[in-house]
Amino acid sequence: MDKRKELKQWYKENPPQGGVYQIKNKVNNKILLRSAFNFHAGFNRDQMELDRGISRFESLQADWKACGSGQFTFEILDVLKPKEEATLDQQRKELQLLEELWCEKLQPYGERGYQEKK
Repeated sequence: MDKRKELKQWYKENPPQGGVYQIKNKVNNKILLRSAFNFHAGFNRDQMELDRGISRFESLQADWKACGSGQFTFEILDVLKPKEEATLDQQRKELQLLEELWCEKLQPYGERGYQEKK
């Protein structure tokens, strides 16, 4: 089998893992709940935006600058179990529902969480 076919087969057998994760400030315990189809890509995006000072979460960005990146953790809360027959739209809805369930559980609002700037 050629290398390209091997890579395609490996990708089909090992899809990126996604679901719900949180960014937690270890100093004040505030959290930001996020979801992504690919944890690695989501973590990288969020950290890059925070490091560059361009996060749309204003209070998180301020705390990141004040406390330093070492005072934050990125933690996986729940993994989305992929279904082969599900469409992308169905997967997106499932991911949104999973995030809403975690929002209900953790209540990351007001002083407990970070909100997107309006």
